[in-house]
Parts: sequence; C-alpha cells; structure tokens
Amino acid sequence: MRSVAVTPEGDRIRWVELPGQEPPRVYVHGLGATSPAYFTQVAVHPLLAGRRSLLIDLLGHGISDRPASFDYTLESHADALAAALTGAGVTGAEFVAHSMGGSVAIVLAARHPHLVSRLVLIDANLDPVPPMRPGEGSSGIASYSEEEFLEGGWEEVRDRVGAHWWSTMRLAGREALHRSAVHLTRGTVPTMRDLLLDMRMPRTYLLPEAAGPLPGTDALTEAGVRVVAIPDCGHNIMLDNPEAFVRATAAALTDREPSASRPA
Repeated sequence: MRSVAVTPEGDRIRWVELPGQEPPRVYVHGLGATSPAYFTQVAVHPLLAGRRSLLIDLLGHGISDRPASFDYTLESHADALAAALTGAGVTGAEFVAHSMGGSVAIVLAARHPHLVSRLVLIDANLDPVPPMRPGEGSSGIASYSEEEFLEGGWEEVRDRVGAHWWSTMRLAGREALHRSAVHLTRGTVPTMRDLLLDMRMPRTYLLPEAAGPLPGTDALTEAGVRVVAIPDCGHNIMLDNPEAFVRATAAALTDREPSASRPA
C-alpha cells in the first residue's frame, strides 16, 4: 500500500499498486466503494495485466483518510487525486473509472490534462440528478440534510442498500459519503457531459445493455466518444460480467472494436 498527503492538514490518499510497464493505468471507484475491492479481479486479467496500475481510493473512502473538514466537491476530489498522482510520479495515465469515479476523472482531465491520456468511463454520472426521497444511490443519500444523515439517516441507507454495497460503504466517512453524494447530484459547471464533449483524448463510455440507450448518445458519438453497451450486467459492470468488461476495456485502451459487447 502506498500513500501521499493531499491536504494542508496532511490527509492522505492511499492505493494498491500493481507493478508493470508505463504509461500507468489508474482505477477509480464510485460512491461508497473502494478500488481494490472493485477492480483487482479485472486489473490482473491477462488482457489488462502488465501495466503499472494504481487501484486508488478517493479521499473519504476505503483505505484513504476521511477528513470531516474536506468539502468533497467533484473539483476537490479531482484536485486531491491530482496531488496524489503527482506525488506518485504519474503523468499521461489511462483512467478506468466507475460511476462517481468517472465524474471525478472527467473533472480531473479538464483541470489537470497532463495527468490523463485516455478515459474509460463505467456507467459514470454525466448530468446533475435531482435529489429524490431518502433511499439508495447518490440522489437518495443527498435527499437528507447533512445533520439528518449523520444523526441516523446513514442507518436508513445502510438498511436499504444491502450487504454488498454496505460492505465498502461502511468504510467511507459519513461526512464524506453525504457531501460526495450531494455534490455528485449537483454536478459541475459546465456539466460533466459538456466537459467530456469538449475533450479530444480517446474516450469510451461503458453502460449496462439493460439500462437502455444512453441519453445524448448521438452527440457523444459525434464528439468522438465511443459508447458501448455491455450485456448481462447491472451498474457494477466489472463485478457482474468481468469477462465482457475486460474485453470491452482492453478494446477501448487499444482502439479496437470490442468483441463481446455492442455499440449503444
């Protein structure tokens, strides 16, 4: 395990690093998750192995520190991640990023373009989402005030999300979980979608086939974003169908057409 201090107070981002060739590859988890748990199986697959790979946890999540004073905006997540990668000597990395991690990776690429050479986004948030009634997902968490969440809302979320997500969500700081969800649902200005449309690096967006067409696919495709639907999976594509995920990701990282997935 490796780490770098990323705040003036000395809070540290940590990651598991797999040795290999440059340029590096960075795996970034979603809300309430942790990269080693979500990505180790696919990162060591023969089609993806052999590259220096950082399975990194965002501040407030997993094995990284959980400062209650941090604001956990997407921009702050991106800047803290940039500080960690700079400390690790990373430039021009390929990013494989899930859900909220994909949103952070987009913001990182816009704010620190020298760190990113390619994006593979896994069912990432591209647009603001209105808070819903208390429940699952980022919008459900964001529907609580921070005080409500800390005083007992987190227990309601725990009981709704089920054992699988809670197994990693329980590692996140409660302030970190709530603030990250609030800022994820609010999005950025310009939106993550607009930032992605304006980029020129290779970009691929993977989504579950069962979710139906991705809104705005035509505009994304026209801007050079490859949109690929993966069969037999839900939101956690890399866990639900790792073989199809690996083939699609390997194709995205080598500019080949994926053999076991379908254009959206």
